[in-house]
Amino acid sequence: MKIAFTGGGTIGHVAVNMALIPEAVGQQIDCIYIGSKTGIEKEMITTQFPEVKYYGISSGKLRRYFSMENAKDIIKVQKGVVDAYRILRKEKPDIVFSKGGFVTVPVVIAAKMLKIKTIIHESDVTPGLANKIALKFATKCYTTFIETLKYVPEDKSDYVGGIVRKEIFTGNKDEGYRLTGFNDEKKVLLVMGGSLGSKHINETIRTHLAVLLDCYQIIHITGNGLEDSALNQPGYKQFMFVKEELPHLFAVTDTIVSRAGSNAIFEFLSLRIPMLLIPLGLDQSRGDQIDNAKLFEQQGYARVLQESELTSESLIAELNQLEEDRSAVIAAMNEAQMTYTPEELLQKILDDAR
Repeated sequence: MKIAFTGGGTIGHVAVNMALIPEAVGQQIDCIYIGSKTGIEKEMITTQFPEVKYYGISSGKLRRYFSMENAKDIIKVQKGVVDAYRILRKEKPDIVFSKGGFVTVPVVIAAKMLKIKTIIHESDVTPGLANKIALKFATKCYTTFIETLKYVPEDKSDYVGGIVRKEIFTGNKDEGYRLTGFNDEKKVLLVMGGSLGSKHINETIRTHLAVLLDCYQIIHITGNGLEDSALNQPGYKQFMFVKEELPHLFAVTDTIVSRAGSNAIFEFLSLRIPMLLIPLGLDQSRGDQIDNAKLFEQQGYARVLQESELTSESLIAELNQLEEDRSAVIAAMNEAQMTYTPEELLQKILDDAR
């Protein structure tokens, strides 16, 4: 058995693949990865899974609006199809598993041309443009939210729930305190703005840092190039980006302020960490994070603050309310039913490939 994984552009478009690959390798399944030539997925896969052969292909950004760049990117997508076709014809995988992102469209099209079964995975409530296109060529579609089944073809779609990486459960509190210099005498607030960071969230945290430090020790994952070393002080620890440290940071975290990418929020849910979600606004996205956050709020797992309403005062007010609701939030999280484990999802992929 051989699986070709694809997905890229953001951490969210790689996370499920990273949960599945160790399971596949452990079962002696041959794995290859097809991503972009320079995207974040290349670094993540090649550094963490050196045994997995990585192929970079051409890919273009798909836009919902008119732009002269669309003409150039159509050519890039066409070249990507040729690249992917050659790779798949050479490697002959039994199945392609696509996590989403623009780079996956050429791969799914090429797989259809070669009559290779393809499963796509949609993490958000409503499918993104790349997966909307890929749906036309895919054999199956797996969804993270049950509500997504209203937006995808019923006859080839299955709800699988949130799939989280095993390593997030391996954190050690002592190591978390060592990495941060913190202790267990005050709650720890973890702030993260997505894979690229968020200047707005960063600025809001820093504006009232002194007030927040009265209540919390703060781990601030700022995003690459967004650290401000002048603010370093006891109780406030900045990281531009974390990899293997993240489980240890989770182990000491009591509350999280975060964007609302589905893979991330399902990890917080799995760890039973109350969260204040600040989804990307419509000026920066198609609204997928707004939908994700709304559902988590309705289910009692989170509080939500829209970015357009984000100020230092509103942030502190929402955090205070989250602390008042902590017991109820954790109780709701404890009732959550996580569906497929990575092992079970891999088995489903193998079954669907037959």
